[in-house]
Amino acid sequence: MSVKIFVNLPVTDLTKSIEFFAALGFAHNPQFTDENASCVVFSDTVYAMLVTKPFFKTFTTKEIADSATTTEAIVALSLDSREQVDEVADKALAAGGAFVREAEDHGFMYGRSFEDLDGHLWNLFWMDDSAA
Repeated sequence: MSVKIFVNLPVTDLTKSIEFFAALGFAHNPQFTDENASCVVFSDTVYAMLVTKPFFKTFTTKEIADSATTTEAIVALSLDSREQVDEVADKALAAGGAFVREAEDHGFMYGRSFEDLDGHLWNLFWMDDSAA
């Protein structure tokens, strides 16, 4: 069975969110992009759907979490190297993302975190597969 993941995230300003993730070096799939949503492509199997809050609300009867004050989830992305973790995290901060905490270095695993423009939490990490 082949599984893909599409994480759906409510956003306040779709255009700014698209620009933010493009500044980090991630592509958008125009096939799944319109005025209500945009698909960020992290890999062949991992995607994030940036969805305007009014459209996001059509998928749930629950309140949308205020990601500025609450944490609804932490999205973690595995990258190819420590250098790539630093590169993407630095780009996130330069593009308007917020600092979360100091880098974590466990030798076999290295990670950094940031908040995107809407306060969603992202962990970027590299792990030495031979140590796992």
